[in-house]
Amino acid sequence: MPFRFSCRQAGPVARPSPGRRIRQSVQSRRRGDSPLGRDGKEPGLRHPTPQGTHVITRTRSVLAAAGAAALVILAWGPAASGHSAAGPSGEAAVLAATAGCGKTPTLRSGTYSLQHNGKSRSYILRVPDNYDNTRPYRLVFGFHWLNGTATDVATGQTVQRDLWSYYGLQRLANNSAIFVAPQGLNNGWANSGGEDVTLVDTIIGQIESDLCVDTAQRFAVGFSYGGAMSNALACARSNVFRAVAVQSGAQLSGCSGGTQPIAYLGIHGLRDNVLAISQGRTLRDRFVRNNGCTAQNPPEPSQGSLSHRVTTYSGCQAGYPVAWAAFDEGHIAAPQDGATGDSGSRTWVPAEVWRFFTQFTSPTPSPSPSPSASPSPSPSPSPSPSPSPGTGACRVSYTMNAWNNGFTAAIRITNTGPTALNGWSLRFTLPSGQAITGGWNAAYSPAGGAVTATNVGYNANLAAGATLDIGFQATHTGNTAAPASFTLNGASCTTA
Repeated sequence: MPFRFSCRQAGPVARPSPGRRIRQSVQSRRRGDSPLGRDGKEPGLRHPTPQGTHVITRTRSVLAAAGAAALVILAWGPAASGHSAAGPSGEAAVLAATAGCGKTPTLRSGTYSLQHNGKSRSYILRVPDNYDNTRPYRLVFGFHWLNGTATDVATGQTVQRDLWSYYGLQRLANNSAIFVAPQGLNNGWANSGGEDVTLVDTIIGQIESDLCVDTAQRFAVGFSYGGAMSNALACARSNVFRAVAVQSGAQLSGCSGGTQPIAYLGIHGLRDNVLAISQGRTLRDRFVRNNGCTAQNPPEPSQGSLSHRVTTYSGCQAGYPVAWAAFDEGHIAAPQDGATGDSGSRTWVPAEVWRFFTQFTSPTPSPSPSPSASPSPSPSPSPSPSPSPGTGACRVSYTMNAWNNGFTAAIRITNTGPTALNGWSLRFTLPSGQAITGGWNAAYSPAGGAVTATNVGYNANLAAGATLDIGFQATHTGNTAAPASFTLNGASCTTA
């Protein structure tokens, strides 16, 4: 049955100042309860006013319709409900093209309402610019914190509007993903009777019946209560989601199941006085066991250092990594090295989450794969081979945000030439003492000196006049100068 829509528009909502921190203390509560302040709310956060609201009424599941479009192919790695994971060669994997692939979509970016479990629910959808219905996209769910809202997640307004949209991932995705921000009941994720998990099932069904989604590339991220909800999905839907990122979470939304492996990234502050870091370690250790990783006590930064440390566990089942990022701060969502409080531009968290999510690739159709083929263990996205050399004019802008021993660099590349580039490589030289630790939307090699940033599979084509955003995080030893020049496929670029 087709969707029926009714739409209304509402004006903008006044929001609290960016980066306001939660200072209440919370005791561990039984499943289904919420950590609340004295007035029953987390301070500093308000209710949303939906914008561009659409009402969707459905009488049958669309998950079955999406499944009917599954395409079974041969690829390397074990089959895991659409997951593509490294594993013994010669096994079958499943790549599902959702029912929305090839359709003219009716869903657009905006707020959608639906009835679920006898209650009115809603979510905000962000569809990539220039959406292509023949291309399967990643699907990323972002869950708000207690008394946060879907609007807060979608806009990033509580930290830095737009720059921190969907926990800073929308900017890094560069139109390679569909984003969803569901709204919790009473602005939380109690998940009573599993109703929030099944809400996610329903939302997935609605989106995938109308839009083209890569079913091996579903992800969830959230902070605080949103982290708890992401953890609940890791427990209950490990065969649906490829990976989760749990920021400063605890077991507040239940853990139905919780015995199967899933790629898991935990992030937590040492001085968290709302949800103690011990609670985050407990969530992490469940998936250390499930994923077959070697148990360890990963190193964490010292208090007062205002730094972070990331550990990737060893010994994990192929395709199911566990990583742990501890930072010297409290209960905040966008920590930065070298300073206190949230920062949308300086936080290292989005780059870590995006790198963790994008290390996974989907099976590629191949009628006769070579028995010796095996996936690369590198967490960096693989560049497309042999980009066309192409010459032509280009323009590059380079924006750096530096702190005591690190920085992020945002690079905007514009093809100002008359022809499209089918594959590209941007070359530049980092000053002495600078070393790249991770990046997004490109593969970087080597880490320092004369660096080449090469396209990844989803952004190989750069049309004439088109602009592309890439970037990286790096360390420095005191020299924060920018590269002196850039070349794109061998042609010198002007700098903006």
